[in-house]
Amino acid sequence: MSFSAEVKEELEKIMPPARHCRLAELSAIVEFGCHVEKASNGEVRITIHSENDAVARKYFTLWKKTFNISTGIAKALQALKYTGDNAGAGKGADPVLIKSSCCKRAYLRGAFLCIGSMSNPEKGYHLEFVCETDRQALQIQEAIHSFDIEAKVVRRKKYNVVYLKEGAGIVDLLNVMGAHVSLMNLENLRIEKEMRNSINRQVNCETANITKTVNAASRQLEDIQLIQKHIGLLGLPEHLREIALLRLAHPESSLQELGGYLNPPVGKSGVNHRLRKLSEIASEIQVKA
Repeated sequence: MSFSAEVKEELEKIMPPARHCRLAELSAIVEFGCHVEKASNGEVRITIHSENDAVARKYFTLWKKTFNISTGIAKALQALKYTGDNAGAGKGADPVLIKSSCCKRAYLRGAFLCIGSMSNPEKGYHLEFVCETDRQALQIQEAIHSFDIEAKVVRRKKYNVVYLKEGAGIVDLLNVMGAHVSLMNLENLRIEKEMRNSINRQVNCETANITKTVNAASRQLEDIQLIQKHIGLLGLPEHLREIALLRLAHPESSLQELGGYLNPPVGKSGVNHRLRKLSEIASEIQVKA
């Protein structure tokens, strides 16, 4: 099962205790997961068109808990502020239904069940709602923004897509919708991913430093060997001869370690200065050669 499917399975099991929240969530499911049709005889029919079984299960559960058995569809749609004038027009939920914070949470939950999806967090962070109209997308975006979560809208072919690409924002939205188990799973994956990235950066940095040290030592050995071949080390000033002999004896040592072998010890910058002098001498020999 995909991570997105796991989130929807969790959201399906959440039942708002308040009737106004159930109406908000049901309005999202009717808006995004159903067709509302009016027959020639005036009879109203609601058909679920979502391929997700969780949508159908949540629809029937919400309907059963929100309306009594004698409530007709037309009357129920009136309670949902979903009349024949706006049915199927993509106008989104009536603002009255999602006025309060708790109802916005329920509405987003129902919308995600129908038109939401989320990428595998092990590969990347991306959560989106695919809407048919600008008004639907704007309403979802505004509902998300009301919880101080950043969400953007992009046009993709004939659809308007509300999306989040930041892991922290997606975690916050899962919390808003009530998907707490999925939230914890995502947080665990985020921590593991960040730890792997941190370790990889550290290893790469250390590898780069080792490579840099090895390359520098190799060049220093070549310079010293060139000096030794053409003028000999005995012709060097004592402080340069000392460091040259130490580098030959300890080709793998760092500058700080080389400085520690001297008596008295010399700091890293002092050792580096002496080795640069040797490099200059080697360069002069190469020019003359």
